Amino acid sequence: MRTVIQRVTRASVTVEGQVIGEIEKGLLILVGIEEVDTQSDIEWLGGKVTNLRVFDDENGVMNMSIKDIEGDILLVSQFTLHASTKKGNRPSYIRAAKPDFAVPMYEKFIAQLERELGKPIQKGKFGADMKVELLNDGPVTIIIDTQNKE
Repeated sequence: MRTVIQRVTRASVTVEGQVIGEIEKGLLILVGIEEVDTQSDIEWLGGKVTNLRVFDDENGVMNMSIKDIEGDILLVSQFTLHASTKKGNRPSYIRAAKPDFAVPMYEKFIAQLERELGKPIQKGKFGADMKVELLNDGPVTIIIDTQNKE
């Protein structure tokens, strides 16, 4: 699983003109799933994301997690995170998992994040044409790939 995690002041996702997910202070997480991803990756990544210390403490030091600040998460599926651009100018998405594998993994990741955070998260709609708006805070943007966790 590959994620792009952005600390935001606000973020939202719109499908067909309707806002379907929206948060204030928290994390916007874009996630791409590969066929090699496992339940172990979901558990590891859920813990890593919710304990990642990217929010400022009272001294202005990034020392607090999303749990510490009681922030929110907006999760958006994005298969293009697995684009390969080695050959030519048209990205190849062959590493991205097919929906029959990716959808259940995405749903399991949602459940894991909700367990870790202790409350529901906001989300996009898998496979939809989504419009994502955000105000990146910092900016703070971090990439985590479960295939590079060691």
